[in-house]
Amino acid sequence: MSERMTTPWGEVELSRFPEDPRDRLRAWDASDAYLLRHLAEERVPLTGRVVVLGDRWGALVTALAEHGPSQITDSFLGQEATRANLARAGVEPGAVPLLTTQDRPPERVDLLLVRVPKSLALLEDQLLRLAPAVHAGTVVIGTGMVKEIHTSTLRLFERILGPTRTSLARQKARLIFCTPDPALRRPANPWPHTYDLPDDVGAISGRPVVNHAGVFCAERLDIGTRFLLRHLPGPGPARVVDLGCGNGVVGTAVALADPAAEVLFVDESFQAVASAEATYKANGVPGHAEFRVGDGLTGVAPDSVDLVLNNPPFHSHQATTDATARRMFTGARRVLRPGGELWVIGNRHLGYHVTLKRIFGNCELVASDPKFVLLKSVRRS
Repeated sequence: MSERMTTPWGEVELSRFPEDPRDRLRAWDASDAYLLRHLAEERVPLTGRVVVLGDRWGALVTALAEHGPSQITDSFLGQEATRANLARAGVEPGAVPLLTTQDRPPERVDLLLVRVPKSLALLEDQLLRLAPAVHAGTVVIGTGMVKEIHTSTLRLFERILGPTRTSLARQKARLIFCTPDPALRRPANPWPHTYDLPDDVGAISGRPVVNHAGVFCAERLDIGTRFLLRHLPGPGPARVVDLGCGNGVVGTAVALADPAAEVLFVDESFQAVASAEATYKANGVPGHAEFRVGDGLTGVAPDSVDLVLNNPPFHSHQATTDATARRMFTGARRVLRPGGELWVIGNRHLGYHVTLKRIFGNCELVASDPKFVLLKSVRRS
């Protein structure tokens, strides 16, 4: 659902994507409002090339749309929300360039506004990519909630761009002010990062995994995925979806175990899908694969999939929510053929079995340990 946000330039109507009446989370927070107030109160020039990095649902670029800012985001959902919010505000398509973290960054930046992301690695990667476009006259302002800005965040700005300080906190939000130093010797960009898997995870044991910055557990195999890899179903299904694929390790493991399988890798993160494709190629898998950035299983034909493998997220930025998992499970039931299966790995306390029984009418425990449960639901009809 949409809500109105008051800005120094008037009200804008904003919503997240996809709109869900059960989701009461807003499309902006106090840090967005703080940054916009600062720009107006301090009369920060909104001229030249304005770039907004990490704008979560488009609140910042929608408020500043008349100045033609460019948005850079890792989130397909965030980009779609921005597109809808701009249209709602009457902004012509293309007036605000919507770039992804995988696109070539602008060659010059005069005002850089940074909504601090949850991932410090993603911030590092993006600041390093943007640094060549920043000049001595560039105004750099970051924003985030107090709990999101740490000493390590400030050090990152200082190490890559120049001297950095913070504002006083307002409504639990804080601003970051960075003065670019063109003479600063910047480190090389360490992303993407590659590591080899342990030797106890089935067909993919000991093989390389490629991770772009910001991908979940980019420097090691997380224990939930490790548990899933040890209990994957055997060869057989013709079309498999690695839903919320992250770095693609699960789908690649399926393809290695069964070269006849067709694997679709899907994630809403541009960084994740780039990682999944790189992981797949690094392992020289002979099978057929497709890589798609999108809103879950939207666009996948009904009754076209034999197996969906899913490790759903239970956070939306800093908020805990099961909305994404619900949509993933519902989408899986739609695309599965009768007899097709959804396998879900999750923490015990999340209670996914209740939601799966509601959607599929059945749920079976495949395996468990003190922390995780692996669940299977079958589309009966």
